[in-house]
Amino acid sequence: MSGQVASVVPFALPDQHGRRVGPRDWRGRAVLLYFGYLYCPDVCPTDLRAIADAIDALGADGAKVQPVFVTLDPIRDTPELAGRYATAFHPGFAALRGSEAETRELAEAYKVYFEKVPMASGSYTIDHTAFTYVLDTEGRYVGYFPPGTSGARMAAFVRTLLPPGRPGR
Repeated sequence: MSGQVASVVPFALPDQHGRRVGPRDWRGRAVLLYFGYLYCPDVCPTDLRAIADAIDALGADGAKVQPVFVTLDPIRDTPELAGRYATAFHPGFAALRGSEAETRELAEAYKVYFEKVPMASGSYTIDHTAFTYVLDTEGRYVGYFPPGTSGARMAAFVRTLLPPGRPGR
């Protein structure tokens, strides 16, 4: 768990319910923030499963964690599809989909590389950075987990960020 993101901008993007949400709305909860896309063949589903496993490993304290999926493919990933995709991993996921400009701005703030790669079929895939970013309960960036980090490892770190007391908000 490490990393440095310079001057992360506050953000609010539309979620699967049409509400603009961001770290300000999740104060009091740790945030596991992931950038990906629905048609990702392997890395995204593996990492989203690990995020869900981390929340489950926290037991009652899992209610103090907000999992967030930000699509890097706002052209194909509608809010409804992104919401169904993310919540299939864990019902607490917020699935965010901004405009192409908003997505690029947020990705750049977190130093997320992504690029459309054309396929022979005429479709495309997206090469992208696959980190799980961690925000503390005040919405401050505190680091990231590299791809393939286990849910148990994430849970162990996230537990150190959580306020004591009753679960959830």
